[in-house]
Amino acid sequence: MGIAVEGISGSGADTVFEMEIGTNRPDAMNHYGVAREAAAIYDVPLKQFSVLSSQFSVKPSSGGSFPINMEEPQLCPRFSARVIRGTRVNPSPEKIAHRLQLLDQRPISNAVDATNYVLWEMGKPTHVFDMDLLEGGRLIIRKARNGEKLRTLDGVERTLTAEDLVVADAKKPVGLAGVMGGFDTMITDKTKNILIESAWWDPGIVRKMSRRHGLHTDASHRFERGADFESTVLSCNLVAALILESGAGELVGEAVDVVSKRMDQAPVVLRRSEVRRILGGNLTSGEIFRILKKLGFTLIPEGQADAEFRVQIPSWRLDVEREIDVIEEIARLHGYDKFENTLPAYSGAVVDLPHAAMDAAFRARALALGYNEAVSLTFISHADAERFSSSKVLELENPLSEEASVMRTSMAPGMLEMLARNLNRDSEDVRLFEMGRVYEMQGSERVEPARACLGATLAAVKGSGPVGGVLDVSKGEQAAAAEAFRSFKGDVENLLAAFGRELNFDRETADYFHPGRSARVLLDGALVAQFGQIAEAVKAERKLRQDIFLAEIDLDQLHAIGLRPVKFMPLAKYPAVERDFSFVFSDEVEFEAVRRAVMGLGIPELREFKPVEIFRGGSIGAGKYSILLRVRLQSDEGTLRDEQITQWSSQIVAALHGLGGVQRA
Repeated sequence: MGIAVEGISGSGADTVFEMEIGTNRPDAMNHYGVAREAAAIYDVPLKQFSVLSSQFSVKPSSGGSFPINMEEPQLCPRFSARVIRGTRVNPSPEKIAHRLQLLDQRPISNAVDATNYVLWEMGKPTHVFDMDLLEGGRLIIRKARNGEKLRTLDGVERTLTAEDLVVADAKKPVGLAGVMGGFDTMITDKTKNILIESAWWDPGIVRKMSRRHGLHTDASHRFERGADFESTVLSCNLVAALILESGAGELVGEAVDVVSKRMDQAPVVLRRSEVRRILGGNLTSGEIFRILKKLGFTLIPEGQADAEFRVQIPSWRLDVEREIDVIEEIARLHGYDKFENTLPAYSGAVVDLPHAAMDAAFRARALALGYNEAVSLTFISHADAERFSSSKVLELENPLSEEASVMRTSMAPGMLEMLARNLNRDSEDVRLFEMGRVYEMQGSERVEPARACLGATLAAVKGSGPVGGVLDVSKGEQAAAAEAFRSFKGDVENLLAAFGRELNFDRETADYFHPGRSARVLLDGALVAQFGQIAEAVKAERKLRQDIFLAEIDLDQLHAIGLRPVKFMPLAKYPAVERDFSFVFSDEVEFEAVRRAVMGLGIPELREFKPVEIFRGGSIGAGKYSILLRVRLQSDEGTLRDEQITQWSSQIVAALHGLGGVQRA
């Protein structure tokens, strides 16, 4: 219901609680915020802050209040300040120093420690300047100028750009807004006059500056998540009180409070009927009122029957924006365990998506082939989008990085990244597949076609080849590479065998594939895939430690073709006859042309036609190869006669001669 305590150390007044604070709860990243939660949970009064008691006198400012020039009101809608003159910079009192040390904070001086103490006390970052080092007697909230320099409190000189927001005096930047103060105006032993600053900075610009300069501070951590807009004057007063207690001096003038835009949150309409519908309990209006009031919410009754309350959100709860957020607050304070366990009402039945069966068949085959399913990021770089696709990309408004700036137009970059990551961790036998969507623009319309991608390392492809099933018996690396490609091709054919009827191949693949070890797949005349070994240039660019095989498959086309119907036939009663044909062809003659020539004869008894062995070298001339082809003939009507087999064999030989083949004895 409240905040999880991860650990406890110390005892008595020195007890330290380690707590897990959600990133959306900056209001609880401090002692007062935790106390507010505890007071609400345990229904005890919450002690209020007491600051600037009557013992501290305020000297009227002879020259008017300290001037604050606000040039960026959208990025800094509120800036508050207080002036202390004639103070002394000393070590902090023991009480303050000891409490900071319990929080692993190094005491520095009473002025600096006062800001750190208030940060942990109420969660509001503040900053103190040595007023005598501020040139021109004023502060300016402005954008930095390109090339301006600022040495921050960590001693690092930083080069600023026009994207940075700074606190500046009349001549120079003196602080990186919401992130870190400047070195040249910091508090030292010589400081006599102090300007205390507390502001509300836009979370977005603080986050960008923090990342750009590599500075993640306690202040930026809170400002990035949204600080309390109404706490600026209060935090100034708390810091001032601590400094005056330990260093004396006097306040000059009232607090300067420049408010260029209010940050009041819009009220949320809360319906009791919706509370009952979501939570399932029967909380009364009085109980709802009491719970929310303890958390600092203000409730105003409404006249309508259903909209019973208008809830004013406290300034420190920027995470509460909608009615459901208010209902969640009610639930956690009331206690989740106090609501009965119920199941939501449901009428109907679970319905499979239209392509569920086809996707399940594809996934089952991929897993059976030894491929593990993986998931990659849907974001890729511009360079990868251009390299692996010709489609118009969808830009991200707020990319995580330049390497993830567009929605993926291809699944190949993600697959290559996953394979490279495995290889770099000495995992060499890797086979992965991924099913998902890519994102493209077609004219002014966004489309999200379904795709699948297979990836395998050379070691995995070699290991999956059938024992004794080598087709190319030539010697040398080229033959081994061709065998690896055929092994991967077998996986692709196996996957696609669940769909359609007729597979055909051509060589019109993208340029990121190896030109001699890649192919496109046409299934029943439709282009459904391209696959092969990744080109050497891509392998070198990505520093891949092995040859990689990739297949990109169009799932939308497979869905349109549908699963191949399964037919059962009785075993043949009559024996089959096999005949081998050995031919020499020119390298320009591909097996696909050979297959079409033979299958085009229309011999009904031809049950199978396949290559058995390929050989290059030896007595085979350059630019040619020898291939052993095998046909299987079988009839359902009776035993085949020799004259039939001879006739069909002659037709096959004639067809192969027609391709320029020379029959070997």
